[in-house]
Amino acid sequence: MSAPVLVDIQQLTRDFGPLRAVDEISFQVHQGEVLGFLGPNGAGKSSTMQMITGNLAPTSGQIQINGIDLLDSPKQAKAQIGYLPEQPPIYPDLTVDEYLRYAAKLNGIKGSAIKSAVEQAKLRCGLEKVGARLAGNLSKGFQQRVGIAQAIIHSPKVVIFDEPTVGLDPIQIREIRALIQELKSDHSVILSTHILPEVQTMCDRVLMINRGKLLMSEAMNALLGDESQSTLLVGFNRALEISALQTIPSIQQVEALADNRYRLVTDAPIEAAETIVKRSVAEDWHLIELHQEKRSLEQVFVDTVYNDQGEVVTS
Repeated sequence: MSAPVLVDIQQLTRDFGPLRAVDEISFQVHQGEVLGFLGPNGAGKSSTMQMITGNLAPTSGQIQINGIDLLDSPKQAKAQIGYLPEQPPIYPDLTVDEYLRYAAKLNGIKGSAIKSAVEQAKLRCGLEKVGARLAGNLSKGFQQRVGIAQAIIHSPKVVIFDEPTVGLDPIQIREIRALIQELKSDHSVILSTHILPEVQTMCDRVLMINRGKLLMSEAMNALLGDESQSTLLVGFNRALEISALQTIPSIQQVEALADNRYRLVTDAPIEAAETIVKRSVAEDWHLIELHQEKRSLEQVFVDTVYNDQGEVVTS
């Protein structure tokens, strides 16, 4: 039995005058899923996130959060959402406990339930020992934890993070990564970031948009696992003509790299490797390197955006 759909986006569109920033995007997010939301600058990510969180009205389309229509019942739908923007929305002159009590009240928690909600959020985010400290005096990593705590204090079904690991050191990144993984058991998580290795590590599925259009919605293991094309990296003691490598059967693309190295795209990596070895011996190519390159999310991202707009876009 499939997990419940907690975010259901259908034909979402947003126009700014003559400019269509988001163009009929549709996707779903299930409970227990971490979705990586990717796109180059100006792709329409921010506009989409603002519409999902109820901060920007769509021109057309439908947004349902845990079965509640955001446009018809905005208050009830927003109560199902927790949001951490890129800059944690903390008040530096409040203690962590004071701030989280304030966040609980803003989210409609009343009376004795406030203390319980604050303690539970602190426990989940590792803030038990800093409740009496001023939020402004905490490290960047702990401020991020406070930001996550305010996002989950009302037990929302959907949690949205915008660049949650920017500016953190490696240890803090690992801690936030572990926290997000722990959260997904009870929530749907949408993660918007430019740090592609973080998406590759944390996310179950990837959604890519460019120029307002949905380019890809794919499970991470399918995206990086059994793809129809493989990449070989080869190196030689001398430069070769690219045309020599292009004549090898099954080689579909050749990219010249530095230091007499080449990236070869093939749909038959074993056969291509055997041919390269044989021809290197026969034609004195002086082969010194040959291995299959593991496909990375960064390469998928660049290839997908490149194919969409005909120019290389870096992340």
